[in-house]
Amino acid sequence: MRTLKKELKMFIMAGFSAVATDASTYYLLFNFLGHSPAKAISFISGSAVAYVLNKYLTFEQTRKSYPEVLRFGMLYTTTLGVNVAVNKLSLTLLSGWVFAAFLIATGTSTVLNYLGQKFWVFKAQTL
Repeated sequence: MRTLKKELKMFIMAGFSAVATDASTYYLLFNFLGHSPAKAISFISGSAVAYVLNKYLTFEQTRKSYPEVLRFGMLYTTTLGVNVAVNKLSLTLLSGWVFAAFLIATGTSTVLNYLGQKFWVFKAQTL
């Protein structure tokens, strides 16, 4: 059984990897596509990294589960909308503070994603 401390440590490590993917993609695309399309694409890229790392490392799930993939997709689709909306609102309120808006959007979706993964997506199956 994983302790909460160890689980959070792994989630943070996976999160940093996902955020690095998200941030690098976002900044690569920002000037070409604008903030919302760039943020959507970067969030999806980071989500793929998050799924793999959290499934296998954080929540130690090794079974194949199509419902799990569906739940993850539903969670991340919802938090994608939240992420893009918070990013846009933050850019409006903090004009010119692109990195701050990115961090606020990422922080908001991170909390929602952890709770959703822990208690819904990767919830341990009872026999």
